[in-house]
Amino acid sequence: MSLGVLGLSAPTVAFARAGGPEAPRVVCGTDGTTGLAVSAGSAGDCGAALRVAGAYTKAGLREGGAVTVVSSDGTVWRCQEQQGDPNPYQECVDTTDTTRHVTLTS
Repeated sequence: MSLGVLGLSAPTVAFARAGGPEAPRVVCGTDGTTGLAVSAGSAGDCGAALRVAGAYTKAGLREGGAVTVVSSDGTVWRCQEQQGDPNPYQECVDTTDTTRHVTLTS
């Protein structure tokens, strides 16, 4: 059995499905702990997005909509599971700038 690994050399733009994270999103890479894809609103936010995702997964992903608050680079983020269509996804929102979102998807 062979397994393929996809490596992203640069952020790529992805468009979300209906019921999923807002589109367009930039895929920044994968979270090292969970292997979930990490996305942000722009390529310039990718470094922060990967750090937020790491803080969130270190704190422990919560299922069923429970809120987890994490801090990264001096910014507080509110993270929780969101219901997608058909699969749920994890989303973190900057508490001081609600236009900044980080999403974790499978």
